[in-house]
Amino acid sequence: CVESLDPLLPREKKWVCIVSTLYGCPIKCRMCDAGGEYRGRLTREEILAQIDFLVKKRFGKDGVKTEKWKLQFARMGEPSLNPAVLEVLKVLPSIYPVPSLIPSISTVAPEGTDEFFENLVEIKNTLYPDGRFQLQFSIHTTDERKRDEIIPVRKWNFEKIGEYGKRFYKPGDRKITLNFAPSQELPLEPSRLRKYFDPEVFLVKITPLNPTEKVKKKGLVSMINPFDEEKTRFIVSMFEKEGYTTILSIGELRENLIGSNCGQYVTLLREGKPVIRNYPHYF
Repeated sequence: CVESLDPLLPREKKWVCIVSTLYGCPIKCRMCDAGGEYRGRLTREEILAQIDFLVKKRFGKDGVKTEKWKLQFARMGEPSLNPAVLEVLKVLPSIYPVPSLIPSISTVAPEGTDEFFENLVEIKNTLYPDGRFQLQFSIHTTDERKRDEIIPVRKWNFEKIGEYGKRFYKPGDRKITLNFAPSQELPLEPSRLRKYFDPEVFLVKITPLNPTEKVKKKGLVSMINPFDEEKTRFIVSMFEKEGYTTILSIGELRENLIGSNCGQYVTLLREGKPVIRNYPHYF
């Protein structure tokens, strides 16, 4: 588990907690160092313990004091592979009765997880209405065949994600996020999305491709360069022209300097390399 801040906002305005749901991850996305060495699911108590640790470490016994507390089930593990995530979501409002809490699930939607997502609809409607829940699907490219290459598991296709989104979303909810960390090697044609994803239900988030060890080994190059404003703005505008609310999300770049992106420390230690490294991709 980790905590982080929006580079532009103080903790009093926004606090982000990122918790693991699995020991390792069986998905093995092409760009993620967290894949491999999968050792199973965390229990409900183990997930809650991460949250409790972060809250007490930062706020002590006073409780969470922030205008927006985003709790991400994202690093590491695919949350839909662990039913305990749903159990955690059911009890969070009673443990932390703060209106600023916004749980967030980031997923590739593996095949066989339909029951998880159907239960998630009910939990969201009952416990997290009116925009207090965020759901994000990892897309990364508009070419489904290429998406199968970078996310090498059986998973929902665009059509199934789109149909589910229509049932999940209610007026007043946050729009469902389609996340892209595009690389120059992968097609990016926003016009393809309109067939499956209603801009009234879905929005687009664009992030740089983190310079992980896998990215380096496979020679992937991020399409988003935080220091090339003109090109980045052009990519954003392509999605906006298709009617999508489009968010450009660039995190703390110092993560790249120390190699603290998903699974990097473990990967380096496994290979017997120094943990502190300088990643020059953007510098």
